[in-house]
Amino acid sequence: MAETQAARLKKLRMRSWRRGMKEMDLILGPYADTELPALSASDLDAYERLLEENDQDLYLWVTGARPCPEALAPLVQRISAAAGGARMR
Repeated sequence: MAETQAARLKKLRMRSWRRGMKEMDLILGPYADTELPALSASDLDAYERLLEENDQDLYLWVTGARPCPEALAPLVQRISAAAGGARMR
């Protein structure tokens, strides 16, 4: 049985708020709450792949301390901007 859109969004929001690293909870949680409902299916797929990444790497990418993989760059840039990227650097 296919997962409904509402169930998928709920699962992604939960995974965003319960990362294991509080800093990433505070970055990804609000992003998920506000932005995920407007994302396309392919963008949600990319976000789901992003959630598979290690929190320590994600934090460095989002804050601009280390470059992220090219495939994830557009999404990481959107997340960084939503989190106030200029303040985080």
